[in-house]
This record gives sequence, C-alpha cells and structure tokens, in this order.
Amino acid sequence: MFDDPQFWVFVAFVIFIVAVFKPVRTMFISSMDNKINEIKDSIDQAEKIKNEAQQTLSEIKRRQNDVKQEIEVIQNEARERITFIEQLSNQKLNQQIKKRNELVKVKIDQMARDANMQVQQYIVKNAITATIEILEKKLNQSEKQKLVNQSIVELSSALKH
Repeated sequence: MFDDPQFWVFVAFVIFIVAVFKPVRTMFISSMDNKINEIKDSIDQAEKIKNEAQQTLSEIKRRQNDVKQEIEVIQNEARERITFIEQLSNQKLNQQIKKRNELVKVKIDQMARDANMQVQQYIVKNAITATIEILEKKLNQSEKQKLVNQSIVELSSALKH
C-alpha cells in the first residue's frame, strides 16, 4: 500500500486539497462575512431610511394637522370679524336712518311753521288792508286824526312798559 504510487498520489491529493481548502475556506468565509456585513449595513441603512421616512411622515402629518387647526382658527376669526362688521354696519346704517328721519321731521316741522307764518301774515295783511279800506270809507278826517293820536298814545305807553 505504501509502495503503490496511486496511494501516494491520493495522499498528495488529500494534502493538496487540505492545504488549498483551508486558505480557500478562509477566503470563502471572509468573503461571506464581508457579504453578510454589507447586507447588514444595507439593512441598517434601509432601517435608518425607513425611520427617517416615518419621522418625516409623522412630522408632515403633524404640520398638516397644525395647518388645519390654523385654517380653522383663521376661518373662525374671519367669521367673527364679518359678523362684527355686519353688526357695526347695521348699527351705523340704523343711526344714519334715525338721523335722517329726525332731519326730515325737523324740516317738516319747519315747513309747517313757515306755512303757518305765511298764512298768518297773509291773514294779518288782508285784515289790515280790509280794516284800512273800511276805516277810509266810514271815517271822516277828524275821526281819522283822533284815531291816529289815540294809536300814538297807546304805542308810546306800550313801549314804556
């Protein structure tokens, strides 16, 4: 058996395989470890990216909710302002209407007073004219003079008091 060259070829082959297998095995294991580490790094990076994406998504959702709340607040404030402006406008309009109504009443009262005064003046003027005509027709010269003197006395006594 030890004399057989096939045996020594087989032993040499086994030694060669063992000698080559160990470094190849080490290289293979090293290569596999490197691949495993690369895959782990890729997984870690993917998890980091996933976490960042989730954080970004939650931040965007939070901002979206904040914006919705701000929009609601702005809409409510706008509604309140519109209501206030409407009330203020209605108050001012009612005040203007009230003032105009008062002015109209004052003008109507003034026009009524003016009309009454004109009627009174007309009546007095016509009464005086009629009285003068009647007196001129019925009184003679001496009665006219006597009436003038009596009127002067009454006028002077009225002015003294």
